[in-house]
Amino acid sequence: MPLKSSRILLIVGGGIAAYKALDLVRRLRERGASVRAVLTQAGAQFVTPLSLAALSGQSVHQDLFSLTDEAEMGHIELSRDADLVIVAPATADLLAKAANGLANDLASTLLLATDKRVLAAPAMNLRMWLHPATRRNVATLRGDGMLFVGPDDGEMACGEYGPGRMAEPLTIVAAAEAALKTQTAIPLPLGVGVRPGATDLPLKGRRVVITSGPTHEPIDPVRYIANRSSGKQGHAIARAAAAAGAEVVLISGPVSVPDPVGVAVTHVETAREMLAAVEGALPADVYIGAAAVADWRVGSAQAQKLKKGASAPPALGLVENPDILATVAGRKSGRPGLVVGFAAETNDVIAHAQQKLARKGCDLIVANDVSPATGVMGGDRNTVHLVGPTGVESWPDLPKDEVAARLVAHLGKLLSGAP
Repeated sequence: MPLKSSRILLIVGGGIAAYKALDLVRRLRERGASVRAVLTQAGAQFVTPLSLAALSGQSVHQDLFSLTDEAEMGHIELSRDADLVIVAPATADLLAKAANGLANDLASTLLLATDKRVLAAPAMNLRMWLHPATRRNVATLRGDGMLFVGPDDGEMACGEYGPGRMAEPLTIVAAAEAALKTQTAIPLPLGVGVRPGATDLPLKGRRVVITSGPTHEPIDPVRYIANRSSGKQGHAIARAAAAAGAEVVLISGPVSVPDPVGVAVTHVETAREMLAAVEGALPADVYIGAAAVADWRVGSAQAQKLKKGASAPPALGLVENPDILATVAGRKSGRPGLVVGFAAETNDVIAHAQQKLARKGCDLIVANDVSPATGVMGGDRNTVHLVGPTGVESWPDLPKDEVAARLVAHLGKLLSGAP
C-alpha cells in the first residue's frame, strides 16, 4: 500500500536521537500518513509528549496501565490498528526486549502484540551496536521478520565516531514506503489469526550472493591497484536483501563500513580471491555484482618494496583480471536465476550499460554516474538506472539504503514473475 493514507504507529525510544523523531513525524504527515506516537519513559527525557502531539495531531500514549486506554484494551488496539510500526530511535534496550519477548512497558508490549511489519531505526553508542549481545538480538529480530534501516556511521553525542547514528528521517520515510509495498502479517501457527491476502517477504527462501567494495591488487608489499569504492551501496543491498527474508552471502573487498548484521560475510582482497569466494558461495537464486573489481593486476607483484632510483619508473606489466560477472552469467550449470551487474560510468552512462548488459550476458545492469562531481563514490546517495533487455528505468537521487530497498523489491517482482 502507498504511504499516503497509511496509518503509522511510531514508538519513540530513549536517546539523544529522539529529537529526530519529531522531524520524522512531520515528514510522514507531509506524505499523507497519519501518525500515532508512543513515548517511552526514557524517550520522555529527550522529547515532550506535547511536541509529539502537536506534530502528529493525535494524543500521545505513554502508560501501559492507563485506565482510559486499557479499558478498551488500548495496547491491542494500538498494535493492530496501524499499517506499519516504526521504532525510532530503536535503543539497545528496546531491541533486547523485543528479541526476548519481554513486555514490561507499553512499547515492548505493543511490539509483542502487533501483527504488522515493524521497521526499526537503531540508535546507540557504537560499542553497544557492535556488542555481541546486540548483534544476537538484531539477528534474532531479522529472523522474526523485523526490518531495519541504519544505523549510519558518524559522530556520536559521546564524542566517538562509528556505526550507531540513527538514520535520517527521509531515509526512514523511504524505508517505510518500501516496507508498506511488501506488507505482511507476522506469521502465526497455521490457521491462527492470519489475515487473508497477506503477502510474503519478497525474497523469503531465496539465496542471494552479493559482492561489494573494491579489490586491492598488489604491486609490492605496500602498494596496490584499486577502485574508489566504499562498499556502502553493496553493503546496503545486503542489508535490504536480509530484511526481505533472503539468506545472504556477502563477499566484501577491503572496506571500512561494518559487516551487515545477520549476513554471512567473506572478506577478500583481490579479484581472483573474490571470484573463488563467489564460486564457493553458489548455487544461488540471485547474484548481485556490486563490487568495483579492478580490471587489471600486476602480472608479477614484487616481494620487496619498489624503490625510486635514477632510472625510469618500473614497468608494471599489467594483466587482465578474471571477469566475475561474465563468469557467473555464463555458467552452463548452476547459473543463478537472476544475475545483476553494476556499471559505474563517467560518460554515456546508459549506452555503456546497455553494451555491458549484452557483453556480459547478465539479466540486469544497475548503472550510475560516478564522475567526481556526483560524490557517489564514498557518498551516501546514488542516482541509478536499471538497464534491462526491455528498457531503462531511471530513479531519482536517493539515499543508498533506499536504492537498495527499491532494488530488492524489484528483484522480488522479477523472481515472482510479477509485471
